[in-house]
Amino acid sequence: MRCLPFLLLLACVGTPKPPPEAASSEANSANSYPDGLRGEQVDTYHGVSVPDPYRWLEDPDSEPTRAWIDAENQLTRATLDAVPERSQIRDRVAELWKRERWSVPMVRGGRTLYRYNDGSMNQSVLMMAEQPGAPGKRILDPNTFSEDGTTSLSETRVSPDGKHLAYSISEGGSDWRTYKVLDLESGEPTEDVLKWAKFSRAAWKADGSGFFYSRYPEPEGKTEANHFQKIYFHALSTPQSADVLVYDNPEQPDWGFTPQVTDDGRWLVIHIGVGTEEKSRIHLIDLEDPKSDPVKILDDFDADYRFITSREHRFYFFTTKDAPKGRVVSIDVRKDGPEAWSEIVGEGEDVIESTAIIGDRLVVGTLHDASARLHIFDLSGELQGEVSLPGIGSIWGLSSRPEGDTGWFGFESFTRPPTVFSLDLSDRSTEPVWELELSFDPEDYTTEQVFTESADGTRVPIFLTYAKGERPSGAPTLLYGYGGFNISITPKFKVRNLVWIERGGVYASATLRGGGEYGEQWHQAGTKTHKQNVFDDFIAAGEWLRDSGVSSGTAIHGRSNGGLLAGATVLQRPDLFAAALPSVGVLDMLKFEKWTIGWAWSSDYGTVADPEQFKALHAYSPVHNAVPAEYPPVLISTADHDDRVVPAHSFKFAAALQHAQQGPAPILIRIETQAGHGAGKSQAMGIDEATDELAFMTMALESKQSP
Repeated sequence: MRCLPFLLLLACVGTPKPPPEAASSEANSANSYPDGLRGEQVDTYHGVSVPDPYRWLEDPDSEPTRAWIDAENQLTRATLDAVPERSQIRDRVAELWKRERWSVPMVRGGRTLYRYNDGSMNQSVLMMAEQPGAPGKRILDPNTFSEDGTTSLSETRVSPDGKHLAYSISEGGSDWRTYKVLDLESGEPTEDVLKWAKFSRAAWKADGSGFFYSRYPEPEGKTEANHFQKIYFHALSTPQSADVLVYDNPEQPDWGFTPQVTDDGRWLVIHIGVGTEEKSRIHLIDLEDPKSDPVKILDDFDADYRFITSREHRFYFFTTKDAPKGRVVSIDVRKDGPEAWSEIVGEGEDVIESTAIIGDRLVVGTLHDASARLHIFDLSGELQGEVSLPGIGSIWGLSSRPEGDTGWFGFESFTRPPTVFSLDLSDRSTEPVWELELSFDPEDYTTEQVFTESADGTRVPIFLTYAKGERPSGAPTLLYGYGGFNISITPKFKVRNLVWIERGGVYASATLRGGGEYGEQWHQAGTKTHKQNVFDDFIAAGEWLRDSGVSSGTAIHGRSNGGLLAGATVLQRPDLFAAALPSVGVLDMLKFEKWTIGWAWSSDYGTVADPEQFKALHAYSPVHNAVPAEYPPVLISTADHDDRVVPAHSFKFAAALQHAQQGPAPILIRIETQAGHGAGKSQAMGIDEATDELAFMTMALESKQSP
């Protein structure tokens, strides 16, 4: 066999057993699972031998893997379709799902663009109107992009002159994007087609002649690692082969570049990052002299920097430099050193989550115990007041406009669907732009926040949402968490959760270390060799739900990094949780760096190249810790087109856990086809997924109660 060295530390010491010709339909000794045959592969990391018996499942297109997928899906469908309540659940999910939805409007060049869904569309359409709230006309309909509704509209950017729209599309939920251009005056698409963009944004030149974007080299395979991102300039009506390379760094294959053009059109601002690490550099290119060397105004990777706006020679940034919870500064690019800096908004008790510029006002969104607040400053940093929000919830899509006194933002909570508001900066008043018609009353529900302590005494907040009245006692409970990558988990509306509450359940959302809710120290406390803190926080939340009497049985759920959370904690505490739903999870912690963009996650997870970090990864890696035991029901979810967290993570975990299960509870895997990591799913896919999750939890929590 061919053996490739892995960071010079992984040696192949065993020969893998040939994979089965096809996944057997025979049941194993305990359950009617497809027979995922175990190979004999053993790898060595830092002198530690680690079996990898399901390596054959890493190839998603092999005949044995496809046969295994088909057999697993048949088992899962037979189990979930047999839940008596499933039909009733689906009817209610579909009823709540089919409501009108609008995005925050984008106002540029005299055009107002927004996305709209009448409740029956697989994908929201792009509309254009004279002003927000006015009747609009449909200009892009992604439902026509593919027959099955799985090709979605991603980014949209209007040129400064309002004549063209650059937009990107994703096929089957892939992270890969293809850019196209629409002539907004004629309504006709141009011939511009740009491929192999990923984690990019379009940044138009001031004259509307073209835009900057980021792309990778064309990959050779689905799981190939993505390196060497570059920024190109695309001139309208030219082929991609004529695009001009603007910025790259061939000596740094892991660096990523995001372009942004200042409102005055003078400067190209290049945000430089490494993976998901919350540290960055900022370089500037003078577009009046594009051949000049970049101006390296921030070049140390010493903190996070995000460009907000510029006024002539003064540039405004959000930064965590000397401020773990964030602050806003301005930098005079004519000067060097500390004397170039001025603090505009200092670090406070609450984390700065978002910033936007509207005219000459700075709008700053903060988090207070993971719930949103909104403040208005002038550009000298003087606080002009706080915006009144509808309650505990989240803000999103905060618009930036170089002119005017009006902006827009979205607000939602656990029981209030996303609602778009206008914001009048003259008096800080807000008004809904579009009125929602709902088949339920948000006032019929209560959200409260409670606190418990983790294993080391750290305070862990938990949001509880339930039907209005006294806090429930002995209710089936769904506990959600994420805990990673400095991402803040704030109150969000999900149809699945509302249906769960309507059926007598409690929805709990835990605020865990590793997230961004309390700043960079909170984030770092849940990374690398401290990752176990995240699992301890989640377990503490589960223990509080049990000990307080709220829960009669707790199902846990998480997606992506949260899928790791659910997978790891159900293995660590199968006695505590009544069910687990790890979705599109990172579950093979010894291999994640080798697939697609996984190398970028080492800033949070660490790397097997480091002996101590390997020890920590190996200790909790779900694929490697599915030891023989009695586990509660588990529903693993993934998608065969997920090119962010490749499906091999879930495939290998499902096979390992099915092999390890010593009890009667089912271990199921739900494998979506023609879907990716989650973005761009059709409405039908979303309804089916929520229905299956609710049916599974209904089945699981009826069969087992938490101790």
